[in-house]
Amino acid sequence: MAAQLDFQSVREIFARFRAAEPEPKGELAHVNAYTLLVAVALSAQATDAGVNKATARLFEIADTPEKMLALGEEGLIEHIRTIGLYRNKAKNVIKLSRILVEDYGGEVPSSRAALQSLPGVGRKTANVVLNMWWRYPAQAVDTHIFRLANRSGIAPGKDVLAVERAIEDQVPAEFQLHAHHWMILHGRYVCKARKPLCATCLIRDLCAYEEKNL
Repeated sequence: MAAQLDFQSVREIFARFRAAEPEPKGELAHVNAYTLLVAVALSAQATDAGVNKATARLFEIADTPEKMLALGEEGLIEHIRTIGLYRNKAKNVIKLSRILVEDYGGEVPSSRAALQSLPGVGRKTANVVLNMWWRYPAQAVDTHIFRLANRSGIAPGKDVLAVERAIEDQVPAEFQLHAHHWMILHGRYVCKARKPLCATCLIRDLCAYEEKNL
């Protein structure tokens, strides 16, 4: 874990991220709040590309909780067999769809507490939905963000919640909305786990990582 970078260094890092990609986008395909929620729930321990492949046809026929319930658990399984833990995920998607219909009029709630009360929806999933759909400055910390935050010194923390809090505390407010996407994309494609691309990294002069791969 690197030491926390000073405020001006963190500001400069995100200014560079913004200059390179002013409007970063998540990579999970979706057509509405419900399909985003389902896609994120399915993405646990799976790649975005793998989820997108599985849901391409699924979301054409089941893009609302009502339609998902009509499809049923076994019907859903036929579409998501290629995704890890697909049986348990199918159970959760059907359960959360029923709750959305019965308790929320078929709509996805915009409350973190309400989202986290749904089967298979943890804090990270809730934060992704809040950020991507409701444009709330929520910080969903996955393995890529956790690695980048600690390696670079942007927002070090011993666990994902500590890193989430550190991002909220250390990243200037003007960058909070897109911080999650800038960090996940940088961690996924540049600050990789095994062979980080330090030589071509746009923040290498500010990064606190002592073992830079140059």
